[in-house]
Amino acid sequence: MSLTRTTVYVDSEDLAVIKEGARRRGVPEAQIIREGVHLAAMASREWDESFFDEPLDLGSRVTRDQIREATASGIARGAAGQQAA
Repeated sequence: MSLTRTTVYVDSEDLAVIKEGARRRGVPEAQIIREGVHLAAMASREWDESFFDEPLDLGSRVTRDQIREATASGIARGAAGQQAA
């Protein structure tokens, strides 16, 4: 990967958060900024093909109650797993 130098003006509070995060993680501030620029580039990119080529078929229509039940069940399993750890 070749890098290109650029100048960006940022909010001073954001920069303070980046500086603190870099210190905590033990990485250069520039690494965190590059990660942020990469995420922005990926979010702005136009993809040649659709991420979802085919619609997801669950066999039948999923009801609101089924979604709530599955979500509650997953949360309960996650909570039980955290208590065991």
